[in-house]
Amino acid sequence: MPRGRYSLHDPHDHTPLADEHFQCAVGPSGWRYVSQLTTPSGDHRGSVDLTLDELGRPIRLELHAAAWQVRGAALDGVTWVRTDPTGTEATEGNVRAHAFTGTSPAFLVATARLLRLTPSATATRVRLVAFTDPVLAPRTVDQSWALLKREAHTTDSGPLTVDEYQVTALDTGEQHAVHIAGDVVLAAPGIELEDLESPPSLFT
Repeated sequence: MPRGRYSLHDPHDHTPLADEHFQCAVGPSGWRYVSQLTTPSGDHRGSVDLTLDELGRPIRLELHAAAWQVRGAALDGVTWVRTDPTGTEATEGNVRAHAFTGTSPAFLVATARLLRLTPSATATRVRLVAFTDPVLAPRTVDQSWALLKREAHTTDSGPLTVDEYQVTALDTGEQHAVHIAGDVVLAAPGIELEDLESPPSLFT
């Protein structure tokens, strides 16, 4: 069960945004990721709780940030309820999309798991609902993912397979690289893996 800490920063000017203390686990029915986020000064900033089924679909999502809350799941595309800070109003949403995304590294692992790409220059298109900080506002985004290469690296705990993805935002054409080993993001724009207490879990 990997557990560790990511540091999140603005990918453009590298302003520190948060530390994400996480743990995740692969089970017979899928994958679960839970984390707590703190500000650079150490204050509580939010949390992530994401569960995927064995096919990589989000069967449960719960996000907290700035007193806002989102709960969602894959249902007729993806469906969610977003609650305001006072708790007096809740808005529902539904989009014909494949999954969710956001600033947490969990969503990169989840999208990679959903697509299950093999190394190739061919890109696969995916539609996602992104919840943007700081108020978890939903926004539909289209991306293309390509698995450029898969390399095995020697480590003290055995061989580690690292996948390098090229992710393209289809509305802007902006491209960036994402490196994932098992269920841990090693590097991505705005994300640095600062600490990992045990090796990544491997999906079967």
